[in-house]
Amino acid sequence: MKFSSSSSSSSMRKNSSTYSSYLITISFIIFVTILYGEDLTCILRQPFLYYQQLDHFDQQQLLQQQASEKNRTVPFVVGTTEPGCDIFSGEWVYDEETRPQYEEEECPYIQPQLTCQAQGRPDKAYQHWRWQPHGCSLPSFNATLMLEKLRGKRMLFVGDSLNRGQFVSMVCLLHRVIPEGEKSFKTVESLTNFHAKEYNASIDFYWAPFLVESNSDNAIVHRVSDRIVRGGSIKKHARHWKGVDIMVFNTYLWWMTGMPMKILRGSFSGDMKNITLLETPDAYRLALRRMLKWLEKNMDPQKTRVFFTSMSPTHEKSFEWGGEQGGNCYNETTPIKDPNYWGRGSRKSIMQVVKQVFETSKIPITVINITQLSEYRKDAHTSIYKKQWNPLTPEQLANPRSYSDCVHWCLPGLQDTWNELLFTKLFFP
Repeated sequence: MKFSSSSSSSSMRKNSSTYSSYLITISFIIFVTILYGEDLTCILRQPFLYYQQLDHFDQQQLLQQQASEKNRTVPFVVGTTEPGCDIFSGEWVYDEETRPQYEEEECPYIQPQLTCQAQGRPDKAYQHWRWQPHGCSLPSFNATLMLEKLRGKRMLFVGDSLNRGQFVSMVCLLHRVIPEGEKSFKTVESLTNFHAKEYNASIDFYWAPFLVESNSDNAIVHRVSDRIVRGGSIKKHARHWKGVDIMVFNTYLWWMTGMPMKILRGSFSGDMKNITLLETPDAYRLALRRMLKWLEKNMDPQKTRVFFTSMSPTHEKSFEWGGEQGGNCYNETTPIKDPNYWGRGSRKSIMQVVKQVFETSKIPITVINITQLSEYRKDAHTSIYKKQWNPLTPEQLANPRSYSDCVHWCLPGLQDTWNELLFTKLFFP
């Protein structure tokens, strides 16, 4: 086959024209890139950054949405705290503007063992310290929100006199927004009830220092030197707890006898001869497990919440924080500044038992860890400024430290912060 010379020549001219077009286009692109290279890079990069930022925003939004969805299934929750915020790690800040949140004389429910001003305490600085977590802040306690969320419900504090102090603090924080005649307060044996009529809400306290049955269960006459507990028996107390929506319980101080605990295998109405001795952590574990068993059976995690208040520290020996020998909390007016301070009265072995027992729980139990932040507050105890039920001896009058109460806390004061932490964990976990 033969090709004509005219056809071949035409094809060569066409290819040459195409190559020339390519060269011109490439040359133009190189020229523009050199002339406007920086601007072009910026222009091309903006959409990439936009989608990168959008992707990051979507991830953050997704994480927030997931947290919101998770908390939406938890009863009473209305929001969340700042990510990474440990509300139990912080420092005490002196605040005369927002503390105290109520005045002692404004709350008629404070028992005379805790009314330090009425009993002659000369200073008020202990009322003005506010807990400030590192890197975040506690939500302000909102009494109206608390009462609205408690509408038609029952909140119950169970435990010893320290838990009763927290209960009274909660009542004092709430009662100011309830009109007179719309609230009631009464005690029948071991149960104390505060009722907000308009909200049909009850805030109760039940005396059970060991949680399980013991020979110290009388809410008034319970000072016994030979303490005995029925480790597996809780029904006597628990029949008063049924139907509760929020439970806040504690137990610690009454176990600290310095001796093995007596565990009764049988009834207090019997001859009480079947008694065994257990070391304190083992006896404590026995009672806490029995409490957990009751909670798992009776508390519905879809409707109810359970909180445990950790051990409340004492300040019996001032040499522990660098004070004088033979001293205690008497005449102390400022908090301890050492962030690592830990008193000998707070046994970490008991905290370990709490951790081990609660790790096995089938229902959520939120620990209100008040121990470390309360360790700093050697100034906040009632000391000698409480009602003395028995006349003081001349020896006691000569040495006030000898009868100074370094266990309980003045109100208003430290225990209001415990309830701020409870408020935060209840509504903004």
